[in-house]
Amino acid sequence: MQDIVFIEGLHTKAVIGVYEWEKVIWQELVFDIEMEHDNRVPAANDDINKTLDYEAISNAIVGFCKEHQFELIETLAERLCAVLIDRFGLTTITMTLRKPGAVPSARAVGVKIRRSA
Repeated sequence: MQDIVFIEGLHTKAVIGVYEWEKVIWQELVFDIEMEHDNRVPAANDDINKTLDYEAISNAIVGFCKEHQFELIETLAERLCAVLIDRFGLTTITMTLRKPGAVPSARAVGVKIRRSA
């Protein structure tokens, strides 16, 4: 079994939604990301070059959300997982994507997906 490297509660904004009014405003999104990675190699030599770069991955998520527009959070999650797997050489990623405020009586709605290379 691989180790898990995670990013929890990453906040960003995106233009996302099916309604016309949603297509012209920025809305908050919150990501929780879990990535399988063998941490024994970087830990053995204390080598940052052999581990996953949290900052680069976080910046990639924020940048992707600012550069793309989707109607569905399902589409955003699917496409973003594919980009992260490709760009960072991930074997498996689990992504929870929340859209707070989408349903007034709920803290958040969202999707949770798991994808592998």
